[in-house]
Parts: sequence; structure tokens; C-alpha cells
Amino acid sequence: MESFHTRFSAWTPFSNKPLNRQLFQERVALISHWFDLWTNKQRQEFLFAIFLRCTKSQLRFVQDWFSERMQVAKVDFSTVLPRFISLYIFSFLSPKDLCAAAQVSWPWKFLTEQDCLWMPKCVKFGWFLPYTPTDNEYGAWKRHYVACVSHLDWLTPREAAATYGTLNEPKTEDEELLERQREKCLRKRIWEKIALRKKELFKVRPPWVSGTCCSSVLKPRCQPRLSQTVRERVGLHEALEKQLVLTSSETLPKRSNISGSHSYPLLSKKNWHGVHKNDDSSSYALRPHFMLISSRIPAYEMVVESVKAGVVSVVYEHSVTLESLLYLIEKALDGQKAQSIGIFSDGDSREINLLQGYKIGVKNLLRPEVRDFWEKLGSYVATEEEGGHVDFFVPLGASEAGIEVLSQLSQLTGTFFTAPTGIATGSYQHILSDWLGSQWGKAPSSIYFCESKLQTWSSFTDFLEETLKTVRKQLYPFFKELQKSISGRMIGQFMFDTMGMTNILNNQDTAQALADGLMELSKEDSERSVVEDNSWDTKSGLSKNDLNFEALINLERILQKDSAEKRARVVRELLQSERKYLQILEIVRDVYVAPLKAALSSNRAILSAADIQIIFSDILQILNLNRQFLDNLRDRLQEWGPALCVGEIVMKFGSQLNTYTNFFNNYPVILKTIEKCREMIPAFRTFLKRHDKTIVTKMLSLPELLLYPSRRFEEYLNLLYAVRLHTPAEHVDRGDLTTAIDQIKKYKGYIDQMKQNINMKDHLSDIQRIIWGCPTLSEVSRYLIRVQDVAQLHCCDEEISFSLRLYEHIHDLSLFLFNDALLISSRGTSHTPFERTSKTTYQFIASVALHQLLIENIPDSKYVKNAFILQGPKYKWICATEIEEDKFLWLSVLRNAIKSSMEK
Repeated sequence: MESFHTRFSAWTPFSNKPLNRQLFQERVALISHWFDLWTNKQRQEFLFAIFLRCTKSQLRFVQDWFSERMQVAKVDFSTVLPRFISLYIFSFLSPKDLCAAAQVSWPWKFLTEQDCLWMPKCVKFGWFLPYTPTDNEYGAWKRHYVACVSHLDWLTPREAAATYGTLNEPKTEDEELLERQREKCLRKRIWEKIALRKKELFKVRPPWVSGTCCSSVLKPRCQPRLSQTVRERVGLHEALEKQLVLTSSETLPKRSNISGSHSYPLLSKKNWHGVHKNDDSSSYALRPHFMLISSRIPAYEMVVESVKAGVVSVVYEHSVTLESLLYLIEKALDGQKAQSIGIFSDGDSREINLLQGYKIGVKNLLRPEVRDFWEKLGSYVATEEEGGHVDFFVPLGASEAGIEVLSQLSQLTGTFFTAPTGIATGSYQHILSDWLGSQWGKAPSSIYFCESKLQTWSSFTDFLEETLKTVRKQLYPFFKELQKSISGRMIGQFMFDTMGMTNILNNQDTAQALADGLMELSKEDSERSVVEDNSWDTKSGLSKNDLNFEALINLERILQKDSAEKRARVVRELLQSERKYLQILEIVRDVYVAPLKAALSSNRAILSAADIQIIFSDILQILNLNRQFLDNLRDRLQEWGPALCVGEIVMKFGSQLNTYTNFFNNYPVILKTIEKCREMIPAFRTFLKRHDKTIVTKMLSLPELLLYPSRRFEEYLNLLYAVRLHTPAEHVDRGDLTTAIDQIKKYKGYIDQMKQNINMKDHLSDIQRIIWGCPTLSEVSRYLIRVQDVAQLHCCDEEISFSLRLYEHIHDLSLFLFNDALLISSRGTSHTPFERTSKTTYQFIASVALHQLLIENIPDSKYVKNAFILQGPKYKWICATEIEEDKFLWLSVLRNAIKSSMEK
């Protein structure tokens, strides 16, 4: 009986091994028979149940068995990896290797012809599709790449010179022989490096690649090659191409010699202050006040109109460079020093948004190009002994970071810098508040502007900007032509009255010079001889003892005087502005939401419940959140004292900003829903017409009321900086205020980023719409820098020297400069019968990536002025601007854009 002792079974022998083996084989055969009779699904369930009961050692045994019999290491990766990973792997192949990979199998052919692989390779050379592929079409970008490559000009440099001419002067026989030897030596060195690189890459060549990444440059010596510029761009290493483009931009002339044939060095730092040393003390009263106004300011035309007579004002575009801005200042001052310089630009209490890409703050003030700009600007202003100063119309005096910027600028340049200390929430009225260290008898704003006009402008900036956008667009071309016409008629009448017909024909050059001079004079705001308003400058000149660096050292002491009262005043301003903001939100609830919900409840619905929820649910949640915030502020201010804190209340409010996040994420959907309902529902259209822009809504429409949440965070930030400025360092509230400022600042950055993305996308869409045949411009982080109108020229004979070449005007072009590419389009003008204004049309010609664009200056001659050459991968354009200033600004901006694209 012991031999038949069982375990875990009533009939399985435990110690009788032969019988146990026999019974085990019978069971295996029985289960195998059942396994053969099962369906595929039943077999999978059985295997799943078996594998769940296996130990790790048993699962490892199965894995080893499969690895020995099934060669998993040689499986096609494109069949086991996700598609996006396979496409990422293929993206590292060159075009030739992609074509070779497409011949491996049908799955590889399908993957290697995807547009996402070929589109970057086409865009890199500026080859854009003239149409948008349909959803079911693939391989369009590959076919476009093959077509573009097959139409390239494969010429040697000498063949290209014989066919298209050359831009260089004719060389002697010895110079030609020397250059041939240089080319031969350079070509030999390049091929040696390429061969060495090929050997290194061949050792680690992947098995699926038919060549190396250098295969595109390994051409037979007998094969014809591209022209010199294109060969270097396509055939040589990327570093050589980059060096060529950078060299072409760096060799452009600088500043005043932009159109000359020679390059002159700029003034060294030690000579800046010596330029005006010949001025005697009696000329102080004749020094003008200078005002620099940014085109980024809303309704800047109204600001220009507010400038007093005798003040020299210059409006500059926000997209220019620091070098271009110095050029404009130097040209406007015409060798004089300014008694004072005012800078009217965008910014806040921490930094100045002077130019695109240059927000001047504590962090970047000591960058070499920024420091160099301020040092040169300081040399254009009168010294401290003569009462010179620089005035920022930005509230830098309302925060510690802003005061630090002013202090560093004063120490850097030796010139006194000042700014307003007040904050006017929601407007520019801070420029009419108190100024730091104002010791000239009146506020700086009254030095440059008529205060009544400036007050009117600051109260209605938003409304004026919306109106003037349309006016600028429609009337600028008309005014530009009208100015030329009027100046020409005046000169013509003058010459007819004073000269005979024979003298007129002999003095056409003189007439043209007089017309150009009159146009320049018409740009001036007023005659420089008006000095009555400036007669007080000599009487109120400040001595060095009255205005020096001790004023900046004692600045904090002056600001901390009566700090408790000032802190309470700012907190009351926070409460007052919050109350006004809440009134705006309550208008949305009372004027729009309540009637719409009442109509819905009375079975006379204007909007459906779903549309009301989409449009108003988020703004109502914001209203509830800010009502709690207002109640907390009001309770704290009722028993306000110097020791009480406000930072904890703002911190609590900052922790609940997800309500605003929902609103801003849905903001585009809200506006589209309003527009859709306005178009499709007549009752809603009538409802909006009855309620929009009434006295109850403060003459605002519903979309305008929905703008206020995004603007409120800028006011929060300015007010909190002001509260912290007047809070002592040892105060309990100091840490909470810093935390609250960080919360609001981070959220404002999120709003600004959303706003910037939407604006850039709309701007690119507008450009794409007005240019006929334009490819898709919407790309991540792409934005427009500048648009320049030029004339396209054609050289009649390029064999002769530059000074004798004749050019003819063949087309009008518009150059659209983006941060990564240059778009070139032809420009035409169409006129409507019985209308004075004209319409400009654009036709797409080509686009060139900035890292492939070469620039060459053409010196001024008797036959051409303000000309330059743009050389792309396939074509070149000889362009000329109308005036010298436009050429300098354009080449300066283009050079910086190319340099920035190379650094990415």
C-alpha cells in the first residue's frame, strides 16, 4: 500500500516512478488531444492560464527556447516599433539613403515617403509646395524634392561666370593663375577630409544604410558641379556653409558708410565725448530736447502730435536693432548734443520693452551690445554740469527692480536717469505723476509735451489705437505719394517763376535736389530755430552739487519716508481698482446673463442652455472668485494699520487661479460661439444690438467686456510691486508679498504666451492671405520681423567695373523677413476708377532660409544708389531701396536675423 501512497491526488502514485511516468505521459497526450480540438481563442485562454501559474524560472525557460529557435534579433524594427518611432529613426537619413531604404520592402517604402520626412529637407533649401496636399495624398514632398534637384544648374565656377557673368573685377593673367592654384589646393584638401570622414563613418555604418551621411557630397570628379555658391551650400560640410553666410553678413558696411565703397571704423569709446567738445557754454540754450517714440505705443501718432515746438522727435519701429536706433538718433541730432533725451516706449515697473528681443532690465543690462548702446546714448546728452538728463516714460520708479535699473544706468553712463513713480492702473497716466529726482522746476512730461493733449491721449489709448490701425493701413501709401507730389509742384512753380524754359531744362538735377530737400524738411515737426520754450534751460541749469550720485544713494531713504502712508495708499488703490473690475464683471452678469436665462425659463429662449453655458460659465466663476477676494481686501482695510498684511490674501487668491485658466483656454471658443450665434440666431443679434455699447455697459460691447480679465493681471503685478517697494525689509508681509508676486508673474507669463501665439498665428495668416500663391507660413515659433519695399534691378553688363555698370528697374519687390526665412514677392499697384486711393497686390516668387542667404553690398555710383545683392541657393536678386536710411535699417535687421538663426 505504501507504493501506491498518493499526494495531492486520490489516484496518482507518489513513489512508484515508472507508473507515475506512464500516467503523466497519458495525461499529456490527453491534454494535447484536447488542445488540437480547441479553437484559437480557447488555445490563447489556455496558454494564458498556464503562463500565470508558471514561476520565473519556468518563464525564463520559455524565453530561452524562443530565442534559440525564433531569431527575434533580426526582426524588422518598423513592424514592431510604433510608427512615430520608426519615422524618427528614418529622419536621420539623407535623401539618397531614404530613396535606397524605400527599395527594401513595401512597409519601408510607405514610411520613407511620408511628407513629415521630406518637408524639412525641402524647406531647408527654400523649396515650398505650390499647393496643399490632400489627406489621401502622400509622397508629394518627395516628388517635389526630386523635381527641384533635377532642375538645379550644375556648373563649375568658371562655367557659371561665363554664363551669368561675375560680380568681381576683371583679373590679370597672373592673378587668374594664382587663383586657379588656390582653388586646386582647397579642392584637394576638402576631398581629403571628406575621404577621411567617409572611412570613419563606414566603420559604424548601419546595415540598412546604402551610404553614409556624407554620400551627398561624394560626387565623381567628372560629374558637373553646381555653381560655387550652390556647391558650397549643397556639397560641402554644413560648417563651411555657415561660415560663408556669416562672413557675407559681417562684410556689410556699417552705419554712415552703408552705401559707400569703403569701410570706415566707428568712433572709439574714448572719442565719443570728444565729438562735441567745440560747443561753448553760450550754446547750451540752443541745444534741443530730443524725444524717442516707439511705434509700439498705442496711437503713437497722437503722442507725436502732442510734442512741443522745438523738441526733436523721432518715431522708430519696434523691430529695428540697437545699432539702427543709434543711427536714427545720430541722424536726427545732426552732430549736436541734446539737452535731454526722453524715451517713450512700452514697459512696466521692472523693465523697458525698448526693441523686439531687448527688454532692458537688471538681468541683461550689462550684456555687451546693450551696455555699448547706453554708453553711446549717454554721449549724445549734455553733461550733468549742463543739466543733461535722460527721461524714461515708463514707471520704473514704482518698483525696486526699476530703481536698480535707473541706478545702474546712471553709474554706467555718468548721466542722470529718471522715471515716474506713480502707477495708473489700466492707462498711461503714470507719466503725469511724480518723477524721481525731478529738480528742473517742472515735470519732464511738460518739457517735451503739451500736457492737455497728452492727458487726452492717455485716457483713450485703447479706442484710438483700434481706429488708427485702419487709418494707417488705408492712408499711408496715399500720404506718401501726396508728399512727393506737393513738393514737386512747389519746386516746379518756384522754377517757373524765377527761371526761363532754357534754364529749367539745364537745371533738372538742381530741381530734383530741391524736391528731395523739401521732402526732408516736411518730415520735421517744427523749425529748430524755435528756442523760446527752451530759454529756461540756462536759467535752471543744475550744478554738480545739486545733482550727482549722492541723489541715487539717498534715493531709498527718500522713498522710505512716509512709507506707511504710501503703502496704505497703494493698498487702497488695489481695493479701488478691484471694485471697478468687479463692476465690469457684474455688468456681464446683469446685462447679458440674467436676461438670457430669464428668456430661457419663460420658453422664449434667445440662446440654448448649452450656448449660455459655453459663453458665460467661466466668467461667472471668475466673478465669484474675485468677489471673495474683494471681501477679504475690504475687511482687512477696515482695520488697516502699518503692521497688517495683505500678502496672505493675494497668496490665497493666487492659489485659485485655475478658474482663470479655464476661461483663457476656452476664450477662442467663447468668441467663436458669440460670432456663430450672432450670425445664425436673429433674436440674439437683436439682443446684442440692444445691449452693446450702451450707457449701462459703459459704451462697451460683450467681446470688449471679456477683455478685462486678461488686462487685470498686469495691474495686479504693478500694484503688488508698489506695495512691496513701500514695505520695510523686516516687515512680516515682505515674504508673502514676494511669493504672491511670483504667483501672479508666472500666471501673467502664461497669458502673455497665449496672446503672443495667437497674434503671431493671425499675423502669419494675414500675410499668407494677401500674397497670392504663398505657401503655408504657419510654423512653430515663426514670426515676422520686418517688411521692406525695394526695386529689383537688372545689370545690363556685369563684365565692367561696379562704378560703370548700368542697371534697369524691372520689378517692384516686397521682402518679408521672418526669424527663419526671407520671403520674396513681387508688388503691384491697382487703381479703382473714380477713386484716389490704390490697392497693393503681392505675388509669391521665392523663399530662402536665412542660413542659406548671402548678402553683398553694391557701392553707390553715378548710375545706382542704395543697392545690394541677395544670393539664394538658386537665384539672386539685385535690390535697391528708395532712401539710404531704409537700406541701412534693412541690412542691419537682416544681418542680426541671420546671426540669430545661425545660433539656434
